[in-house]
Formats: sequence, C-alpha cells, structure tokens
Amino acid sequence: MNSFGRLFRISIFGESHGESVGVIIDGCPPGIRMEIEDFTVDLDRRKPGIQGTTGRHESDIPLIKSGIYNGFTTGTPILIEFNNKNKNSADYEQFRSVPRPGHVDFIAEKKFYGFNDPRGSGHFSARLTVGLAAAGVIAKKILKEVSINARLIEAGGSSDIAGKVAEAEAENDSIGGIIECIIDGLPAGIGEPFFDSVESVLSHIIFSIPSVKGIEFGKGFGTASMKGSAYNDHIVNDSGKTDTNNCGGITGGLANGNQIVFRTVFRPPSSILKTQRAYNFVTFSEDELSITGRHDVCPAVRSSVIVEAAAAVALCDLYLLHGLREQNKN
Repeated sequence: MNSFGRLFRISIFGESHGESVGVIIDGCPPGIRMEIEDFTVDLDRRKPGIQGTTGRHESDIPLIKSGIYNGFTTGTPILIEFNNKNKNSADYEQFRSVPRPGHVDFIAEKKFYGFNDPRGSGHFSARLTVGLAAAGVIAKKILKEVSINARLIEAGGSSDIAGKVAEAEAENDSIGGIIECIIDGLPAGIGEPFFDSVESVLSHIIFSIPSVKGIEFGKGFGTASMKGSAYNDHIVNDSGKTDTNNCGGITGGLANGNQIVFRTVFRPPSSILKTQRAYNFVTFSEDELSITGRHDVCPAVRSSVIVEAAAAVALCDLYLLHGLREQNKN
C-alpha cells in the first residue's frame, strides 16, 4: 500500500493539489536530537529553481505534529506535514477526457474507479517525495556512521547535463537521467538472504520514486559480458576490503563492508509542451494534446536527495533489524 519498512516504517499521505502532503514515521528510537533546521539542507536540495525544474514553488516548511518533543524524538510515531499553497489545478482538467500519453492519468482512474484526485497527478505526484525526503533526514540521523551521497551523472544520454536540459527546453521536450549513489560505512553483514537482500530492499524503495525505471549495482548489466576471473572481487585484508568492487559492496544479498554503489535511471517526464497524439475518451477517437502548466523538463536534476533519502530509509530498517539480531546473539 503506502507504507514501507518493518522496524523503521514510513507511510506517505496526501495529494499534489490537496491541502497537504506528508509522512508518518513509526519505529524511530527515542532520544535522537532533531530540530526543524535539520531538515533545511535536504528539503532545499529537493526544491525547484534551477534550469529544467518545475515553476511550482512551495515553502516546504515541515510542520511536526507529533513524535518530537523538546528537540528530541520521543519514540512514538512522528507525523510531518507540508502545506500545499502554490496550486494551479485548472491545468489538469483536460486530462480526465484526454489522458497524457505515458502518464498515470488513464490507469489511475481505472485503479480507483474514477474516485481518484487527478489534480497535479494526485497521490502519484512527485510532490509526495517531500515526505520521503523528510523521512530520509531522520534515517540519516540513525545511520550516523554511514554516509550516503548521490549525484546526477548523466542527463539525456550525456554528461553535459546543463546543455542537454537547455536543448530539451528549447524543443519543448523532456529528458531522463542517471543518478549514482555511493554508500560508505555500512557494517558488513547487514541484509537478509533472498527476499530482503540489500539489493531487494533498496530496489523496492527506489522504484517507488516517480519516473524511476531501472537500477543496477556495481558493474550491473555490464557483468553479463564479464568472465568470473575478471568479475570476482578479491579480499585483500581481514576487514573484507576488496581490490575491486564489481559487486557494488553486496555479496549474497549482504553488505560486505565495501562501498555500496548503485545507479538508477529516470525516464523523461510525460508532460511536455510539444503537441502529442492522444486518445480522447469523450469523442472516442485520436486527438491532439497540448499540455500547459508547470512541469519538470528533467526530474533527475533535483532527485539526488530523494535517492539518498530512499536509500537511508531502506538501510535504516535493515540496520535496526541487524541490531535486533546482535542483541539476541548476546
């Protein structure tokens, strides 16, 4: 449904043009120092404002409704809310009858029998990632010895990100991108075999980010053309350090103590200013669709912090599960 995690569990709520969006975080340990200012850096990184991003600007001031008292987490559920103020709902009225090609408009109506809120893509909107970013801030606090850093390495098939974004804007089109995430300091042994492997859990939450269409770890799809003698990462000391990192820091589904490295692919957004062919469900015929409004040209431009947040939430849950096993061992 709309929840993720077992011990560190998050639930996102709201619609893009509803009153608010936000997140409920359950399972956060008590006594973690947490101030409003702790959210500022990551929430600002997610905001639009640079070339290729939407013209919608929200203050994104986190309204903490529960779970934090006198600057510390209490151990009870944390509810963080963000008000929606800068809304142009009229831009979306036509998509009921003429859904956007490649977008969720049509299938969301099928899923919810027409009762869904279509304004700004409703509950499917990237607007809801503000709650994920907030949850990531708290998860990073729990993973205090772990560093998680993501960056956009390619957009529109090129490392010239600014140039490709400008080109797409000039053509009234959109582009996708690739974000690489590097994680240092995660203790060896975290993760579970098979269904809750580090790759499985990370992939699960990364695919919840709107526009994500692919993920690879270490050498990823490149390993299909490698021989075992070239792929194998040889251990060079008793800490488990390896001379290469083709597996991306994960062996048998478990963190092996080396850097965890993964890349995730964002597709081009469907909402483009270029006229497109579409199907009109009122006239029951093909039509031309001209989209107006405020949309990202390249969502990956401001998604690095969202990838970091998602990774932090997933790893925090596995970290706490590992901690339970350590307690039971003793």
